[in-house]
Amino acid sequence: MTQVDALIERWRQGDERAAELLYNTHQGRAYRLAYGLLGHAADAEEAAQDALTYALVNIHRYDARRASFSTWLHTITVSRCRDKRRRKLLPRLSLTAWLQKGMDVADPNPDPEGETAVSEIRSQVWQAVQSLPPPYREAIVLRYWAGHTYREMSVILKCPVPTAQSRVRLAFKQLRAVLEPADLAVLEQQL
Repeated sequence: MTQVDALIERWRQGDERAAELLYNTHQGRAYRLAYGLLGHAADAEEAAQDALTYALVNIHRYDARRASFSTWLHTITVSRCRDKRRRKLLPRLSLTAWLQKGMDVADPNPDPEGETAVSEIRSQVWQAVQSLPPPYREAIVLRYWAGHTYREMSVILKCPVPTAQSRVRLAFKQLRAVLEPADLAVLEQQL
């Protein structure tokens, strides 16, 4: 039995400390996934919090035989992000700002010209990712930002594994059509 499984069992038996530990353990990843899908910090916080709250209140619905807790939580998070996006038009955010939220590592020997060029490319890549149809954007973010396998993606997106693979492939095809080859290299490195 894993630590997460033990916490789930303790929470099912009414141990509120276990629920708090589950929340704290998974909050960061849920937020990063929501932020990758929504591109807006406040909306991502709200979606992640809503997903975690739903998961904890409905812990009796979780079935470890069907998916890991993380995969189940990410399924809920993707659903909450879809709902949020449907409810309002969200502002766009540059990839630079997105990456600075935890994915960007500063160069110890910064080159101002090089930083400017990379910043512009990241911005173009981010805009291109955000312009993808939602199913393709979700697939790219789940695969490269959240690091899910295709099997996990199929559970989260509620589609067959080949469909998840196809969405990633088609997303890259659309990105190739609008981005320069150097920009795609940045995408593959940074996402």
